[in-house]
Amino acid sequence: MSEANSEFDAVRITDSQQVPWIRVAAVASMVSFSLPTFVTGLELSHGLSPADTLWAILIGSLIIFVIGGVMGVIGSRTRLSSYLLVRIAFGDAGAGIVNIAFAISLLGWFGININLFTNAVGQLSTDLLDYDIHPWALVAFASFCMTTTTLVGFKAINLLATLMVPILAVVTYLFFTSSLETQSLGQIMSLEKEAGLTLGEGISAVVGAIIIGAIILPDITRFIRHWKGALYTAFLAYMVVEVIVMFAAGLAGTTTGKNDVLEIMLDMGLGFGAFVIVIAGSWVLNSLNLYSAALSTQATFPKLNSKAVILVLGAIGIIAALMNILDNFVTFLFYLSIIFVPVAGVILSDYLFIRPEAYTIETLDQRTSMNVYGFAAWLLGAALTLLGAEGIVPALSGVAAIDAILLSGGVYTLLSWRHRRQFLRNAS
Repeated sequence: MSEANSEFDAVRITDSQQVPWIRVAAVASMVSFSLPTFVTGLELSHGLSPADTLWAILIGSLIIFVIGGVMGVIGSRTRLSSYLLVRIAFGDAGAGIVNIAFAISLLGWFGININLFTNAVGQLSTDLLDYDIHPWALVAFASFCMTTTTLVGFKAINLLATLMVPILAVVTYLFFTSSLETQSLGQIMSLEKEAGLTLGEGISAVVGAIIIGAIILPDITRFIRHWKGALYTAFLAYMVVEVIVMFAAGLAGTTTGKNDVLEIMLDMGLGFGAFVIVIAGSWVLNSLNLYSAALSTQATFPKLNSKAVILVLGAIGIIAALMNILDNFVTFLFYLSIIFVPVAGVILSDYLFIRPEAYTIETLDQRTSMNVYGFAAWLLGAALTLLGAEGIVPALSGVAAIDAILLSGGVYTLLSWRHRRQFLRNAS
C-alpha cells in the first residue's frame, strides 16, 4: 500500500478496502477475548458476589454495546476513523488535545499488556521449562512483534485475530467447565461474600475495560460494507463474547479463589498451550492498541510519516510498560471510563441531534479551530462525573460511565441547539 493511500492518512476508506463484517467482528471480538478482559472478570469476582458480578458484567456490557454500536455505525456510514470524527466534533485544536489523550491512554493499555505478557511468559518459562528469561528480552521480543504487525496494518491484525478467536473460545469453555466440576451454577450464584466494590464501581470497571475499544470502533468498522454490519459487530463483541469471557473468568475466580489468570490456566492443564494463548492474545491486542494510537497521532499531525509514528509510539509503549500500571488495574479502568465516555457523549449528540450533515471528509477541509461547546461539554462531563464519584456532588445514577455520557451529551445538546439552527440555515 503506498503512502498516499495509507489507511493511516486522513481519508475515507475506499470501496476496494472494504471487507465483510464478520472479519471486522473477529478483530473486535479478539479485544473481548483478551487477557485484560479475563483479568477484569477475575477482579470483579473478588470484589463482588457472583450475582452482582453477573449484573455488573451485563449492565456494563449493555452500556458498551450502545456506545460502540452507534459509534461503529457512524464509522461505517462515513468511512472515517474515530480520530477524524473527533476532529469534526471538536475542531482541529480541540481534537488535537482529545486525540493525544487517546494516544496516551492507548499507550497505557500497551504497557499493561506488555506487563501481562512479560509476567505470564516469564512465569510459564520458569514453571514449565525451568528457565528464567530476562524481562527485558521479553519486552523487546513482544514490542518487535507487535510493532511489526502494526506497520503492516489492519490486514495483518485481522489475520491474527481470525486465527486466535477459536483458540480463546476453547479457553473460555474450559474456564466454564472447570468452574462447574465441583459446584452447580446455581450453587455458585447463590454464594454470599463481603463486597469490596459497589455494583456501580463494578459496572464502571467493566465499561473502563472496553470503553476505548468502543469509542474507537470506527477505526475498524469503517472497513465494513454496510452499516448494519457495525451493529452486528458490536453485539457479537460486547453482548456475546465480552459477557461470556468475563463471566467465565469470574466463575473461575470464585471457585478457585485465585485472581491470577495464568495460574488458573495451568491448573486446567493447558501447559504449553498457555504460551500460545498469552503470546498470540497479547500480540493481537497490543497491535490494535498501537494501530489506534498511530491513527490518533496521525490525525492530529497529518504531515508526520506513519511508519515513523508507529516506531516512536512503540518505543514510548515500552516506557509505559515499565510504569507497572497493572498494579492499579481497576483504578485505571475506573478513571479511564470517566475521562473518555464524555468524548463519545459529544460525538453521539453532535451526529444524532446537532450536525449530522457535518460528518463528511469535506468538513475536515474547513479547518475549524475549536468547537468550544464540544470541548466544554467534555470537560464538564468528566469533571462532574469525577466529583460525583468522589461524593463531592450528587451522582446521577451511581454508575460513573452512565453519568459521564448523559452529562456530556446533555450539556453539549443544550449548548449547541442554537448553533444547530444556524448550521441548518447555512446548509440550506
